[in-house]
Amino acid sequence: MTSMTKKTLFTVSLISSIAIPAALLSALAIGTDNKNLQSRPEGPCDIYAQAGTPCVAAHSSTRALYASYDGPLYQVMRESDRKTLDIGVVPPSEWDMGGYADAEAQDKFCAGTTCWITIIYDQSGKGNHLEQAPRGAFIGAALGGFNTLPIADMAPITLSGHKVYGVYFIPGMGLRQNDTHGVAVDDQAEGQYWVINGHHYNSGCCFDYGNAETDSRDDGDGTMETTYYGNQPLWFHGEAPGPWIMTDQENNLIGCVNPDPNDKYCETLESINWRFVTAMADGKPMHWRTMGGNAQEGDLKTFYDGIRLQNDRHSYDVMRKQGAIVLGNGGDNNNYSSGTFYEGAMTAPGTYPTAETNQAIQANIVAAKYDVQRLSISASDKTSEPNGLQTFSPGRNGSVNVKFVNTTGVSITDLELSIETPKSWKSIVRGTDDSIQRISYEILPGQTVVVPFTVTSGKKSFNGDLVAIARWTSNGKLINESAVQKVRNVPDIRINEFRVSDGTNHTNSFIELYNTSSNSIDISGWKLAVHEATLPIFNTITIDKGTKLAPGSFYLLGLSPSGLAVNASKGDKTIYVRSTEGMKPGDEIVIGSGAKSERHTIASIKNPDSKNAVTPPIYGRVVNELGKPTTIWQPLPDGPVIKIPVGSNNVPVESMTGVKVGDKLAIGYGAKFPAPTAQKSEYEIVTVTEIGKPGVQAWLAYDAKKGDTNIKVSSVDDISVGDVIRLDIDSEGHGVEYVTVTAVGTASSVSPSRGPMSLEEAGTGLTIKEPLKFDHSANIPFSCRGTGISFEPATKYDHYSNEPVLALCYEIVLSEPLKRNHQMEEVIMNSNVKTAGYIDEIEPDQYFGGPTLGIRGNMTLYDDRGHVVDALNWGSVVNPMLSEGFHGQSGLDEYGNYVHLTVPEKTPDRRFEDPNSPVMLSSDLSAGRYPDGVDSDDNIKDFRIQKTANLLKDAHAGSDTIVIKDVNGLRIGQHFTLGRGAEAEEIQIAVIGELEEEVVTLKFGSWTRVIRTPYRTLKLGSPIMKNHSGGDPMSDHKPTPGAPNCY
Repeated sequence: MTSMTKKTLFTVSLISSIAIPAALLSALAIGTDNKNLQSRPEGPCDIYAQAGTPCVAAHSSTRALYASYDGPLYQVMRESDRKTLDIGVVPPSEWDMGGYADAEAQDKFCAGTTCWITIIYDQSGKGNHLEQAPRGAFIGAALGGFNTLPIADMAPITLSGHKVYGVYFIPGMGLRQNDTHGVAVDDQAEGQYWVINGHHYNSGCCFDYGNAETDSRDDGDGTMETTYYGNQPLWFHGEAPGPWIMTDQENNLIGCVNPDPNDKYCETLESINWRFVTAMADGKPMHWRTMGGNAQEGDLKTFYDGIRLQNDRHSYDVMRKQGAIVLGNGGDNNNYSSGTFYEGAMTAPGTYPTAETNQAIQANIVAAKYDVQRLSISASDKTSEPNGLQTFSPGRNGSVNVKFVNTTGVSITDLELSIETPKSWKSIVRGTDDSIQRISYEILPGQTVVVPFTVTSGKKSFNGDLVAIARWTSNGKLINESAVQKVRNVPDIRINEFRVSDGTNHTNSFIELYNTSSNSIDISGWKLAVHEATLPIFNTITIDKGTKLAPGSFYLLGLSPSGLAVNASKGDKTIYVRSTEGMKPGDEIVIGSGAKSERHTIASIKNPDSKNAVTPPIYGRVVNELGKPTTIWQPLPDGPVIKIPVGSNNVPVESMTGVKVGDKLAIGYGAKFPAPTAQKSEYEIVTVTEIGKPGVQAWLAYDAKKGDTNIKVSSVDDISVGDVIRLDIDSEGHGVEYVTVTAVGTASSVSPSRGPMSLEEAGTGLTIKEPLKFDHSANIPFSCRGTGISFEPATKYDHYSNEPVLALCYEIVLSEPLKRNHQMEEVIMNSNVKTAGYIDEIEPDQYFGGPTLGIRGNMTLYDDRGHVVDALNWGSVVNPMLSEGFHGQSGLDEYGNYVHLTVPEKTPDRRFEDPNSPVMLSSDLSAGRYPDGVDSDDNIKDFRIQKTANLLKDAHAGSDTIVIKDVNGLRIGQHFTLGRGAEAEEIQIAVIGELEEEVVTLKFGSWTRVIRTPYRTLKLGSPIMKNHSGGDPMSDHKPTPGAPNCY
């Protein structure tokens, strides 16, 4: 671990008969220059401790929460070299109390690159550090389903006039600790608070901090208790539009309790408009309370103080908290939420802070003086919504604003603002020849100054920083502060349009590049990295040598019908591919492209058994299909990463789909943790010798008592005699222990998530070798790694949880051996294949063999020097570092900035849909810039998608009306293509009916969901000619590969 924080140690010798508290001794330290230092400020956890409710978790990126805390607040990791730095607390000085985060150390360490927040340290001493959130019921975009990590510099603010950083959560990011120490469990009382950005929120589930499930899954009502902030209206809610301060108690965001449990409106729950918000969530048996207030001034308000939620299941009467700690996500890892966190803490089991204690915490927070970002830099048209990125063309001008807000608390009379540019760049104040703007007038506290600059980029390709510099004098001392904007100085080539699927052929994919300039550009050797969410990058697409793109021209890349699933070596007669669709023995195939290609005849093909070709949608397990990898087992709450050492002959896995004895298996290696986003990996190949059982996450079905030799469990399907299972976490009244299974009985007949069950319903369970040493509560999760897959030869590399494991189930035997080596994802072409890969009237300029594009992912274009030229995310913010656009839009359905292309799933999960509703089929859709090449560094604004809708009901030939699920933006006279393939026909809208709603109430286990489907009846200009089924799609335009976009 690298640390650049320098600490000066001070000593003090006090002779007195008066006992002095340790915290005060620390605050009274005297400097080596014999000048008295100011006292460190008291923190919220000092106040909690004085009230008899000590902290067991204390997290902050802005300040120490104890006067005596002198450890690290958080850790950052550089993307460039993966080195880490602990960001500590600034010590007190003659003129400063200290106690706030050392943002200057972060800025120096992260200059010229991107840094991630990898750990928020627990200041309580319990070791409950928050780290990258592992896959849960909801799957993140990072390796194997981890959530992505926060970018370290996205939330700068000031604290007592000093620059510090908050923790900025884009949907998909998350931090967590499932294996905690000393946190409240079961129905034990606890208190919780946090300070957040009141203007950064959405309706996604769920921006939480606090006590959650230890397996990152929904374990039923009452299994979590956290603070919540957002404006999700489907559960409890207050006056519109929100956001509201509430609690998350699992399967309910709760802001109040009404006599009617179906009444979700909370009269006392007001919409919050404070920039900085303090929120409290305190719970004890049969009672809970929420309080909140403006973190900059005033007292807290009580929003609810009363009994637990009542329902006919009594599922919240006795809480079943599990003691994990979550930040930024829901208890089941639902990661669609956004928000910004500054500090928070949780109190010890059995403690319930008084309202007076909470008010004292609020007073401490107000005294800390949270305030907005002081210095910022952005493109001039993005000052109000900075996105942190500006793209230049080499040698061209760009307009850049530097914004300064006086948060010092005193007037400034000598402010200077400038921009530090890369070598060979130039920056001047707009309309002058000056590089520095000197502000001659008095800038009052709270006043804002914005200075526009003209920046001229250099002629060389470049990725790096523009640095805004502010200088002024305070108390006779010169103050320097900086702010950074990322810049790209690159040729005018853009990713212009792409398609993942045409709705029926899920590999009919293309990527189109476009030259927006007036000059021809040589793109030989440029690389395009396509990163499918949760997977590593194994290879990149390299543009063919000699490729020059004329002005206003397109370069079309099409996915080949198949590609190599792993490397193939010279002399091999058997190759493993991602697909054999449409192929047969005797066909000629071309392996590779250009001068390195070779032609072969297929001697034989081996395909997998299509039975059980897809893992069923198990809650919290990666669904994989034939030809797609599963992962090495991830255990929770232990883990989440386990190491399979070099020399192993067995690996535990999530799924056995496609695995057969005698077949080849590819096991990924090369991962580094934490894994904030895409990583380069490789496979090693082994032969399967034995197939065991996959890992399983399950729960205790019944309370287990100390001395028991039998435990009741929710599942026994993948548990074997001899398996070792870890039970519980380190919590009051419980303890961690490992048990060995000696006999396997039956599982419970009902889910533990539904609450207490009878002994008969609990099944016969598992017999264990030794009597239990601790009590364990029903519904506590546990994991069992299973017996896994055995193979030969032994592994040559270390392997880790969440690395991919691929069954090589599509096999081609060639008539002659290969003449050269070929890399994974090289092209395989077969002219007889008409139903796989890119198929369109326009031939591509180049085929690529993989990867497939997937439902969500990132693609990044690099020039021949390795500089990022263009990048985009689709489906979600898969790679935040390579995102484009402002992510801070708040409100309903604001899920970050990415290309909102909906990609159809091969096997849609309809567990939470009306089973009587039609399956909504997908049109042939693409996403593209409109007009071609437009680039404002904003994925949402730059990319358009065809207007599309679906029939809600069947439509018969001869009818001139259709009923569709409602979409925005329909207009009279608009033309659509209704249906797909041979059944498609053209229609025109004549009349648009009024908006109506279909309401269906469905029961899902222990909770009810009301599904509201808006729809409209459309009258057409002429009767339809064919029959169409409910769910059939309609779209207004088609993709245009290799041609101007039309949207």
